[in-house]
Amino acid sequence: MTTKYSNKTLISVTKPQKILAIDASTNSMAFSYFESGKLISYGKIRFVGADAFYKAGDACKKSIPFFKAIKADAMVIESAIYSNSPKTAMQLSLVQGAIISAAHIAGIKILKSITPMQWQNHIGNRLLTKTEKAEIQRKTPGKSKSWYKSKERETRKNKTIDAVYNQFKVVIEDDDVADAVGIGWYVSDRWNSMFEDGVEDA
Repeated sequence: MTTKYSNKTLISVTKPQKILAIDASTNSMAFSYFESGKLISYGKIRFVGADAFYKAGDACKKSIPFFKAIKADAMVIESAIYSNSPKTAMQLSLVQGAIISAAHIAGIKILKSITPMQWQNHIGNRLLTKTEKAEIQRKTPGKSKSWYKSKERETRKNKTIDAVYNQFKVVIEDDDVADAVGIGWYVSDRWNSMFEDGVEDA
């Protein structure tokens, strides 16, 4: 008798020891690297190019040797979120595709993606409440709607930086790198259960 197991089931049985977490933008790749649940390293690799196509090429060229040096068992990347700008969404998709391709070439066996809300909720950085939003407006009255939206994003970015410091006692000023550490924190803590949280194949 042959028993069939889904890829999801096999992966969720054993938590990888070496996990690389990625927060990618159109211009850079912030990363954190965890071994056996411990934060080992973090940083950012910047991409250059005349447009998104050349930046995607640079992303692939720079990511392959980096991934080969890290030798991670698994890589988890934050999925692209909805954007009001189709152009921005397209550019981010190009760069993320280049990074994922580089991971395959470098031999990383497990590739997954998670939503921002998954890891943000895990580290205690949920969406701002009405009270918190009202407090921002009370302190800085008379601003535009877009200004308040930007301020709310900044507030949540700072919350992530503070949460990362409180958890790992590392001072990280770059909010993208702090996000990458937050992603790795979530994945390291919830590997076996994160599949129930809606994790996707990258």
